[in-house]
Amino acid sequence: MTDAKEHSLPLMGHLEELRDRLKKSAISIIIGFIIAYYFSEELFYILAMPLKAKMPEEGRLIFTNLPEMFFTYLKISFVAGLMIASPYIFLQLWKFIAPGLYKHEQQLMLPFVFVSTFLFIAGALFGYFVVFPFGFEFFLNFSNNLVQALPSVREYFSLALMLLVVFGAIFELPVILFFLAKLGIITPKFLKEKRKYAIVLAFIIGAILTPPDVFTQILMAIPLIILYEISIFATRFARPIKKEKEEEAGEDDDEEEGKEKEKNKE
Repeated sequence: MTDAKEHSLPLMGHLEELRDRLKKSAISIIIGFIIAYYFSEELFYILAMPLKAKMPEEGRLIFTNLPEMFFTYLKISFVAGLMIASPYIFLQLWKFIAPGLYKHEQQLMLPFVFVSTFLFIAGALFGYFVVFPFGFEFFLNFSNNLVQALPSVREYFSLALMLLVVFGAIFELPVILFFLAKLGIITPKFLKEKRKYAIVLAFIIGAILTPPDVFTQILMAIPLIILYEISIFATRFARPIKKEKEEEAGEDDDEEEGKEKEKNKE
């Protein structure tokens, strides 16, 4: 019973800390949501621009349900709030994993928060400026003399917001693989050996997450492949924690041997 309690206490401590970090992250998203909702109408027009640019001059978005616009503003504000709060969320993530790192590694907090935030925002911007125009043009090209495209506000913004978050998450690939290498789960050699499988997987992910046209799928697959190559380079600098501990233990043993030798000489 005593052993069970001793093993359960650290686990409970980690769970409580995780809950605390999640709570703080949720509060930061709510604050970001409140700020974003004040500009929700402006954000609505900004997100509608890629579709509006590909529609005929008289073309408009429609909504068929009375609360549809209100809930759309809420969705936009939530995603915008998530982006506003992303630096703080990554900070909370770092504070959760930092206790398992060495002191010199814990000093990498600012680079981690900056790089993670930059990649998340960069992924969303890539989706907005590169993928959106080509994807929406593909859908609108199905219009003809008999069929006219009448995009729904709910459907368009659900797709657009999902793609923003997905591209933001995908661009975190180098950070994720770096920490997997740090944990000793993967190595740069492993990533190089699995490169061909990663390329195939990138195109599969592109086919699943993007509109059903080849060009847009390639637009997602290409950055995924580039990010994978960046990850291979980044993981070279990730010394596994286990290896560092072994080296540190070896240094301690050497110091003890040196002290014993000095005592023997005396």
